[in-house]
Amino acid sequence: MNKSFAPERRKLMAVGAAVVGGLIVPEAFAAEHRGKKEREAEGKVTPPEDLMREHGVLDRVLLVYEAGIAKFASNEDFDPLLFSSAAEIVRDFIENYHEKSEEEAVFPRFRKAGKMVGLVDTLQAQHQAGRKVTQAILRHAPGSRKESDDRRELVAGIHSFIRMYRPHAAREDTDLFPLLKDVVSTHEYDAMAEDFEKKEHRLFGEDGFEKMAHRVADLEKSIGIADLSQFTPG
Repeated sequence: MNKSFAPERRKLMAVGAAVVGGLIVPEAFAAEHRGKKEREAEGKVTPPEDLMREHGVLDRVLLVYEAGIAKFASNEDFDPLLFSSAAEIVRDFIENYHEKSEEEAVFPRFRKAGKMVGLVDTLQAQHQAGRKVTQAILRHAPGSRKESDDRRELVAGIHSFIRMYRPHAAREDTDLFPLLKDVVSTHEYDAMAEDFEKKEHRLFGEDGFEKMAHRVADLEKSIGIADLSQFTPG
Protein backbone atom coordinates (compact mmCIF):
# COMPACT_ATOMS: atom_id res chain seq x y z
CA MET A 1 0.00 0.00 0.00
CA ASN A 2 1.15 3.52 -0.76
CA LYS A 3 2.11 4.89 2.66
CA SER A 4 1.33 8.45 1.61
CA PHE A 5 -2.20 7.38 0.75
CA ALA A 6 -2.79 5.39 3.92
CA PRO A 7 -3.48 8.35 6.28
CA GLU A 8 -6.03 9.80 3.87
CA ARG A 9 -7.63 6.41 3.45
CA ARG A 10 -7.84 5.93 7.20
CA LYS A 11 -9.32 9.41 7.57
CA LEU A 12 -11.95 8.65 4.96
CA MET A 13 -12.84 5.40 6.67
CA ALA A 14 -13.01 7.14 10.02
CA VAL A 15 -15.63 9.64 8.94
CA GLY A 16 -17.47 7.14 6.80
CA ALA A 17 -17.98 7.20 3.02
CA ALA A 18 -20.80 7.07 0.52
CA VAL A 19 -21.32 7.20 -3.21
CA VAL A 20 -22.72 10.45 -4.61
CA GLY A 21 -22.95 10.98 -8.33
CA GLY A 22 -20.67 7.97 -8.94
CA LEU A 23 -17.92 9.29 -6.66
CA ILE A 24 -16.84 8.01 -3.25
CA VAL A 25 -17.14 10.90 -0.84
CA PRO A 26 -17.06 11.31 2.96
CA GLU A 27 -20.37 10.55 4.67
CA ALA A 28 -20.56 14.10 6.04
CA PHE A 29 -20.52 15.49 2.52
CA ALA A 30 -23.04 12.90 1.38
CA ALA A 31 -25.38 13.91 4.21
CA GLU A 32 -25.03 17.53 3.25
CA HIS A 33 -25.74 16.65 -0.38
CA ARG A 34 -28.88 14.72 0.61
CA GLY A 35 -29.98 17.57 2.83
CA LYS A 36 -29.68 20.03 -0.03
CA LYS A 37 -31.72 17.79 -2.32
CA GLU A 38 -34.38 17.35 0.35
CA ARG A 39 -34.56 21.11 0.93
CA GLU A 40 -34.95 21.69 -2.81
CA ALA A 41 -37.72 19.09 -2.97
CA GLU A 42 -39.50 20.68 0.00
CA GLY A 43 -39.42 24.04 -1.78
CA LYS A 44 -41.22 22.74 -4.83
CA VAL A 45 -44.92 23.45 -5.24
CA THR A 46 -46.93 20.27 -5.77
CA PRO A 47 -49.58 20.12 -8.53
CA PRO A 48 -52.54 20.47 -6.09
CA GLU A 49 -50.84 23.39 -4.31
CA ASP A 50 -50.18 25.07 -7.63
CA LEU A 51 -53.79 24.71 -8.77
CA MET A 52 -55.19 25.77 -5.39
CA ARG A 53 -53.17 28.97 -5.20
CA GLU A 54 -54.39 29.83 -8.69
CA HIS A 55 -57.90 29.44 -7.29
CA GLY A 56 -56.89 32.13 -4.82
CA VAL A 57 -56.34 34.52 -7.74
CA LEU A 58 -59.77 33.58 -9.11
CA ASP A 59 -61.48 34.13 -5.77
CA ARG A 60 -59.94 37.59 -5.47
CA VAL A 61 -61.26 38.44 -8.93
CA LEU A 62 -64.70 37.33 -7.78
CA LEU A 63 -64.40 39.81 -4.89
CA VAL A 64 -63.61 42.56 -7.40
CA TYR A 65 -66.67 41.56 -9.42
CA GLU A 66 -68.84 41.65 -6.30
CA ALA A 67 -67.51 45.07 -5.28
CA GLY A 68 -68.26 46.43 -8.73
CA ILE A 69 -71.86 45.29 -8.89
CA ALA A 70 -72.35 46.57 -5.32
CA LYS A 71 -71.29 50.01 -6.58
CA PHE A 72 -73.82 49.71 -9.37
CA ALA A 73 -76.52 48.81 -6.84
CA SER A 74 -75.71 51.91 -4.73
CA ASN A 75 -75.55 54.14 -7.83
CA GLU A 76 -71.87 54.93 -7.32
CA ASP A 77 -70.03 56.09 -10.40
CA PHE A 78 -66.84 54.21 -11.24
CA ASP A 79 -64.99 53.10 -14.33
CA PRO A 80 -66.49 49.78 -15.47
CA LEU A 81 -63.31 49.04 -17.39
CA LEU A 82 -62.23 47.54 -14.07
CA PHE A 83 -64.59 44.70 -15.02
CA SER A 84 -62.76 44.38 -18.33
CA SER A 85 -59.39 44.20 -16.59
CA ALA A 86 -60.69 41.58 -14.15
CA ALA A 87 -62.22 39.52 -16.97
CA GLU A 88 -58.94 39.66 -18.90
CA ILE A 89 -57.17 38.08 -15.90
CA VAL A 90 -59.83 35.37 -15.83
CA ARG A 91 -59.50 34.77 -19.57
CA ASP A 92 -55.70 34.76 -19.73
CA PHE A 93 -54.68 33.20 -16.42
CA ILE A 94 -57.65 31.12 -15.30
CA GLU A 95 -59.27 29.93 -18.52
CA ASN A 96 -56.36 29.78 -20.98
CA TYR A 97 -53.78 28.53 -18.47
CA HIS A 98 -55.21 27.13 -15.23
CA GLU A 99 -58.25 25.40 -16.73
CA LYS A 100 -56.31 24.18 -19.75
CA SER A 101 -53.85 22.57 -17.35
CA GLU A 102 -56.72 20.81 -15.63
CA GLU A 103 -58.26 19.68 -18.92
CA GLU A 104 -54.98 18.44 -20.37
CA ALA A 105 -53.22 17.00 -17.32
CA VAL A 106 -55.68 16.40 -14.48
CA PHE A 107 -59.09 15.42 -15.87
CA PRO A 108 -57.77 12.76 -18.32
CA ARG A 109 -55.94 10.95 -15.52
CA PHE A 110 -59.09 10.70 -13.42
CA ARG A 111 -61.04 9.45 -16.44
CA LYS A 112 -58.31 6.89 -17.19
CA ALA A 113 -58.43 5.69 -13.57
CA GLY A 114 -62.23 5.56 -13.63
CA LYS A 115 -62.49 7.85 -10.62
CA MET A 116 -64.57 11.00 -10.13
CA VAL A 117 -65.62 10.82 -13.79
CA GLY A 118 -69.03 12.42 -13.25
CA LEU A 119 -67.47 15.29 -11.31
CA VAL A 120 -64.78 15.77 -13.93
CA ASP A 121 -67.37 15.92 -16.72
CA THR A 122 -69.34 18.55 -14.82
CA LEU A 123 -66.23 20.60 -14.11
CA GLN A 124 -65.22 20.59 -17.77
CA ALA A 125 -68.73 21.58 -18.86
CA GLN A 126 -68.56 24.47 -16.40
CA HIS A 127 -65.26 25.58 -17.91
CA GLN A 128 -66.98 25.91 -21.26
CA ALA A 129 -69.91 27.78 -19.73
CA GLY A 130 -67.58 30.10 -17.82
CA ARG A 131 -65.69 31.06 -20.97
CA LYS A 132 -68.92 32.16 -22.61
CA VAL A 133 -69.77 34.30 -19.59
CA THR A 134 -66.32 35.89 -19.60
CA GLN A 135 -66.75 36.79 -23.26
CA ALA A 136 -70.10 38.38 -22.39
CA ILE A 137 -68.52 40.36 -19.52
CA LEU A 138 -65.84 41.69 -21.86
CA ARG A 139 -68.48 42.56 -24.44
CA HIS A 140 -70.85 44.42 -22.09
CA ALA A 141 -68.44 46.07 -19.64
CA PRO A 142 -67.47 49.10 -21.81
CA GLY A 143 -71.09 50.24 -22.17
CA SER A 144 -72.17 49.61 -18.58
CA ARG A 145 -71.26 52.88 -16.87
CA LYS A 146 -74.86 54.06 -17.01
CA GLU A 147 -78.09 52.14 -16.59
CA SER A 148 -78.51 50.25 -19.86
CA ASP A 149 -78.96 46.84 -21.45
CA ASP A 150 -75.19 46.44 -21.27
CA ARG A 151 -75.24 46.98 -17.50
CA ARG A 152 -78.11 44.55 -17.00
CA GLU A 153 -76.41 41.87 -19.10
CA LEU A 154 -73.10 42.49 -17.34
CA VAL A 155 -74.58 42.20 -13.85
CA ALA A 156 -76.51 39.05 -14.76
CA GLY A 157 -73.36 37.51 -16.22
CA ILE A 158 -71.23 38.33 -13.20
CA HIS A 159 -73.84 36.90 -10.82
CA SER A 160 -73.96 33.65 -12.80
CA PHE A 161 -70.17 33.47 -12.96
CA ILE A 162 -69.76 33.88 -9.20
CA ARG A 163 -72.61 31.48 -8.47
CA MET A 164 -70.91 28.76 -10.54
CA TYR A 165 -67.25 29.27 -9.70
CA ARG A 166 -67.46 29.41 -5.92
CA PRO A 167 -68.73 25.80 -5.64
CA HIS A 168 -66.71 24.78 -8.71
CA ALA A 169 -63.37 25.75 -7.15
CA ALA A 170 -64.40 24.42 -3.73
CA ARG A 171 -65.21 20.97 -5.16
CA GLU A 172 -61.90 20.83 -6.97
CA ASP A 173 -59.97 21.87 -3.86
CA THR A 174 -61.69 19.41 -1.51
CA ASP A 175 -62.82 16.47 -3.67
CA LEU A 176 -60.57 16.30 -6.73
CA PHE A 177 -57.10 17.71 -6.14
CA PRO A 178 -56.41 15.80 -2.89
CA LEU A 179 -56.92 12.51 -4.79
CA LEU A 180 -54.61 13.39 -7.67
CA LYS A 181 -51.69 11.61 -6.03
CA ASP A 182 -53.74 8.40 -5.98
CA VAL A 183 -54.33 8.28 -9.76
CA VAL A 184 -50.80 8.99 -11.01
CA SER A 185 -47.38 7.54 -10.37
CA THR A 186 -44.81 9.43 -8.33
CA HIS A 187 -42.91 10.17 -11.53
CA GLU A 188 -46.04 11.54 -13.23
CA TYR A 189 -46.85 13.63 -10.17
CA ASP A 190 -43.42 15.24 -10.17
CA ALA A 191 -43.47 15.71 -13.93
CA MET A 192 -46.84 17.48 -13.73
CA ALA A 193 -45.42 19.99 -11.27
CA GLU A 194 -42.51 20.73 -13.59
CA ASP A 195 -44.80 20.99 -16.63
CA PHE A 196 -47.11 23.43 -14.83
CA GLU A 197 -44.15 25.59 -13.87
CA LYS A 198 -42.65 25.57 -17.36
CA LYS A 199 -45.99 26.46 -18.94
CA GLU A 200 -46.55 29.30 -16.47
CA HIS A 201 -43.10 30.73 -17.19
CA ARG A 202 -43.60 30.42 -20.93
CA LEU A 203 -46.93 32.25 -20.89
CA PHE A 204 -46.38 34.84 -18.17
CA GLY A 205 -42.65 35.02 -17.40
CA GLU A 206 -40.56 33.77 -14.51
CA ASP A 207 -42.85 35.26 -11.85
CA GLY A 208 -46.12 34.61 -13.64
CA PHE A 209 -48.22 33.82 -10.59
CA GLU A 210 -46.83 36.77 -8.64
CA LYS A 211 -47.52 39.11 -11.57
CA MET A 212 -51.15 38.01 -11.74
CA ALA A 213 -51.56 38.38 -7.99
CA HIS A 214 -50.18 41.92 -8.24
CA ARG A 215 -52.57 42.73 -11.08
CA VAL A 216 -55.51 41.63 -8.94
CA ALA A 217 -54.15 43.62 -5.98
CA ASP A 218 -54.10 46.74 -8.17
CA LEU A 219 -57.75 46.18 -9.06
CA GLU A 220 -58.60 45.75 -5.38
CA LYS A 221 -56.98 49.10 -4.64
CA SER A 222 -58.84 50.79 -7.49
CA ILE A 223 -62.23 49.53 -6.37
CA GLY A 224 -61.61 50.06 -2.65
CA ILE A 225 -61.29 46.56 -1.20
CA ALA A 226 -57.52 46.32 -0.69
CA ASP A 227 -57.73 46.73 3.10
CA LEU A 228 -58.47 43.24 4.38
CA SER A 229 -59.61 44.55 7.78
CA GLN A 230 -62.77 46.01 6.23
CA PHE A 231 -64.14 42.48 5.92
CA THR A 232 -63.84 41.83 9.67
CA PRO A 233 -67.27 41.75 11.36
CA GLY A 234 -67.97 43.72 14.51
